[in-house]
Amino acid sequence: MEQKAKREAGELKFSYGGQAVIEGVMMRGAHSMAVAARDPKGQIVIHEQPLSATLYRGRIARTPFLRGLIGLWDALGLGIRALMWSADIALDDEEEVNFNGPIGWATIAVSLLIGVGIFFLLPTAAATGIGNLLGLSTAAEEIIVDEQGNEIEVVSQSSNILAYEALPIGLDAFLINLIEGVVQLSILVVYIWFVGRTKDGRRIFAYHGAEHKTINAYEAGDDLLPQVVSRHPIEHPRCGTAFLLTVVFVSVLLFSLIGRPPFGLLILSRVIFIPIIAGVAYEFLKYTASNLDKPWIRFMIKPNLALQHLTTNEPSLDMIEVAIVSFKRVLLSEGIIPEEEAQIPDPKPEAAHSPGS
Repeated sequence: MEQKAKREAGELKFSYGGQAVIEGVMMRGAHSMAVAARDPKGQIVIHEQPLSATLYRGRIARTPFLRGLIGLWDALGLGIRALMWSADIALDDEEEVNFNGPIGWATIAVSLLIGVGIFFLLPTAAATGIGNLLGLSTAAEEIIVDEQGNEIEVVSQSSNILAYEALPIGLDAFLINLIEGVVQLSILVVYIWFVGRTKDGRRIFAYHGAEHKTINAYEAGDDLLPQVVSRHPIEHPRCGTAFLLTVVFVSVLLFSLIGRPPFGLLILSRVIFIPIIAGVAYEFLKYTASNLDKPWIRFMIKPNLALQHLTTNEPSLDMIEVAIVSFKRVLLSEGIIPEEEAQIPDPKPEAAHSPGS
């Protein structure tokens, strides 16, 4: 039997991405996204939807820094709705799933508010209080004057840890911003660790590993077969976990350039700068992923790859099969493989998830 020639690596039309969902994987290309998940009977169920040409193939996708907004949308828009869809499949919901319903959009909005509050605003408030306690900033003071404008009394607001005199660019402002980054990273790591300790979290992280292995195999030019894909690394330089860690480091550097404005403006700046930080982080990841042949790049991304071990577990072959099915549906939408290569395998009852598995 003639051996099939290995597909040439590196000739990619698009930087494919995805994320793990409940008992499945979501994959995204330039034209469509596909979610594959196993239902309780072991059948792989697929949901596909086209992607906005303006967002994924238009000027935004080609403009440096602006295209980082796509990464935000993947996580907050496609990602959350794909997770909701997979939950319906896991519950064996026979009703038609509406990705664009009001409940879905409300869930996205609430999730966004909670995420911004926990990972951006809470570290800002905590760092401000710690900075005051360490004496890195001066407590705000209120000067009371009489009718003629003469100073009567100076009232210190030191009892309020969030009341401080605004700091200009300098060492003190940098140290407080550094503390903010450490708090932000600590919250992220603790949250990931906690999720990974749960039974469902472990399985989702295993599907995350299956997603990475599948994309790594494709980018290496190997056949998309479970046994072949399983031999590939569990880390990937464009992972969303790496994106979050990069966001933390970029935010420390960026916020150091603006000092520490009054607390109200400080909170507002954290929200306003989210798209800018995402854009810079995206460009950093894109650059490093394209230059892995350089030793200093490989050294630089070691923290990103190390953090991924918190969010990925070694997947089973049936998990890898689900990731491959999802990815092949995306490749089909790109015109890279024919329909017969993207067929959904027959159900495997033994692959259905069970408690404690």
